[in-house]
Amino acid sequence: MTAPKLALATAPVTEAPVDAIVIGTVQHGSGLALAPGAEQVDAAFDGALTEVLGALGATGKADEVVKLPTLGRLPATVVVAAGLGKAAADGSVTAEQVRRAAGAAARATGSSKRAATTLSAVDLQAAVEGFLLGSYTFSAYKSDATERELARVELAAPAGGTAKEHRATLKAATAIAEAVTTARDFINTPPNDLYPASFAERAVALAKDAGLEVEVLDEKALRKGGFGGILGVGVGSARQPRLVRLTYRGPRARKKVALVGKGITFDTGGISIKPAGGMEAMTSDMSGAAAVVASVVLAAKLKYPLEVVATVPMAENMPSGAAYRPGDVLTMYGGKTVEVLNTDAEGRLILADAMVRAAEDDPDYLIETSTLTGAQVVALGNRTAGIMGSDEFRDRVAGIARGTGEGGWAMPLPEELRADLDSRLADLTNVTGQRWGGMLAAGVFLREFVPEDLPWAHLDVAGPAYNGGAPWGYTTKGGTGLPVRTIAAVLADIAANG
Repeated sequence: MTAPKLALATAPVTEAPVDAIVIGTVQHGSGLALAPGAEQVDAAFDGALTEVLGALGATGKADEVVKLPTLGRLPATVVVAAGLGKAAADGSVTAEQVRRAAGAAARATGSSKRAATTLSAVDLQAAVEGFLLGSYTFSAYKSDATERELARVELAAPAGGTAKEHRATLKAATAIAEAVTTARDFINTPPNDLYPASFAERAVALAKDAGLEVEVLDEKALRKGGFGGILGVGVGSARQPRLVRLTYRGPRARKKVALVGKGITFDTGGISIKPAGGMEAMTSDMSGAAAVVASVVLAAKLKYPLEVVATVPMAENMPSGAAYRPGDVLTMYGGKTVEVLNTDAEGRLILADAMVRAAEDDPDYLIETSTLTGAQVVALGNRTAGIMGSDEFRDRVAGIARGTGEGGWAMPLPEELRADLDSRLADLTNVTGQRWGGMLAAGVFLREFVPEDLPWAHLDVAGPAYNGGAPWGYTTKGGTGLPVRTIAAVLADIAANG
């Protein structure tokens, strides 16, 4: 897809030569109200815009879009009223409400090719991200791709700040949204075209364009290096595994951050094969890797004063005569041994190798993200990531995740679960023998491969990384690109605060 061109408006939106003007509506007090910035549009309707919209059924609720013909009152043909939901007592709304409203409007602009909006007057960054992400489509494999694309959006500037600051915000928000769409493109690419070798090639191409250092280990190098987890999972596929390392060295870097993302390009479950129903969604089991690759490239674009090293294991988990089996013992990178009880718990095996390798760089923080457990979806649903790790950094990341609108909830790593991973043959097993606390047990497993003094966070995004239902807000169907915006915000926070 071609993203719409976004630009700061140089004249009032009521004078813009556009097809549609997007404004915000809110539920405030006992009725419908206009969000800030829509005053001139209201004036064109003689101050009766809320009354007219109300007659058309507008309530201001989240994800609501109501269209009103201007009938010549404005150069634009139509006013698009996007609901932001309930306002606070003082009438304010959150950035996420603006982001969702902009996304819903971008999906509902109909035949409009050019639009102007006052949502940006409420929150410029959120409006930019919302329009770019909400207008996202993936049509690379459609022979008759006819999806309409919004071509341009004029953004009303916020009241505060300078023009230079607004341009900087627009540039940064655009880069963040582009990183999310990069991750979405990876996730939405089918597994016959995105497999370990091709994924590595695409990641390297992006990295080189951004000026990053790259290293790729193929199956021979992985074998020589002793990466038993990655090799064990990937050996059953004709498409052999890879380990990709991408390094960004920022100007005056004050901290080093390790990023690790799960890159299972397709997960059948291996010998412990999954049910056929819904298996097609396992093309998204590399969402963590997609987010990490996009995030390290974004760090370079935004010139964070950090050193960021992404360590990305890539494998395809297939059943075959060569596949690893329940009962096998794998020697992981670094020397620990793992008894495999279930080959469908493969993500933690490739992540363990990658996390040990990432820790060898002596980072100040380690962030790992993965579509790791179905238990995450059972516990927290499809929109809330489970965030585990060292207590202080886990809570910091969880708070930032909620601030970005991507969401996340801090979860514990109970000590009593470690005994459930004891093995009669090896240092530990890859799953417990019981169904309870599966998300937490996976986190406990990963903790075994992190140095005790290293602040780290594990983001289980099994549900939020892929939207199999209807679009909502700025979240389109398919890969969501989560948690790119969270990682970007955490990196920015570390750059600012250490």
